[in-house]
Amino acid sequence: MEDKTLVCRDCGQEFVFTAGEQEFYAERGFQNEPSRCRDCRDVRRTQISEGRGKREMYDAICAECGKETKVPFKPRLEKPVYCSECFAQR
Repeated sequence: MEDKTLVCRDCGQEFVFTAGEQEFYAERGFQNEPSRCRDCRDVRRTQISEGRGKREMYDAICAECGKETKVPFKPRLEKPVYCSECFAQR
């Protein structure tokens, strides 16, 4: 394998897809070449992880100890909800 020069789809700059990176991709079974340079990949990865962090939390009462807690799903009356401590003990 030889180094390849590719063009980033986000910033339009050229970047090198090294022979070592190509081997890594092949070992992992990746079939597509990267379409973004390393800087743009890092920015995108950060944006994605930040987006995951914004979950809506719901108020609930723990069915075990009765303490108020917050959970990342809307509680239903027919299902018990536990605080993190009680959930860890189950």
